[in-house]
Amino acid sequence: MTVMKKVLGTLFMVSFLIACGGGASTEKKTDTASAPANALSANPDYQKGLTLVGGSDCLTCHKVNEKNIGPAYKDVAAKYENTEDNVKMLAAKIIKGGAGNWGAIPMTPHPQVKEEDAEAMVRYILLLKK
Repeated sequence: MTVMKKVLGTLFMVSFLIACGGGASTEKKTDTASAPANALSANPDYQKGLTLVGGSDCLTCHKVNEKNIGPAYKDVAAKYENTEDNVKMLAAKIIKGGAGNWGAIPMTPHPQVKEEDAEAMVRYILLLKK
């Protein structure tokens, strides 16, 4: 189990570095998801969700910027508005599992995840909107 945590931790850090990296832009950005990485990382929703995702098995199937077994987190953020209804709906999918929204491969249920933690994970993901 310790080896798995180290592997997931490494994957998490790589994903985080990829998500926070990128080229410079002269375009002025006004929304929090497009703000500089340090502004986004100062957001408590971002921090809590990032910690929960990093401590879970989420990164086994998902990556921040590219499709893996499941959709990229940025694709999820692009598809769903950051509303409380969507946060609750997506959190329920984390807990109960889901199928059909992103292809034939179903998302396995995670009944051990508390509702408030699943909602924090979703808030983090929706903050990744471009």
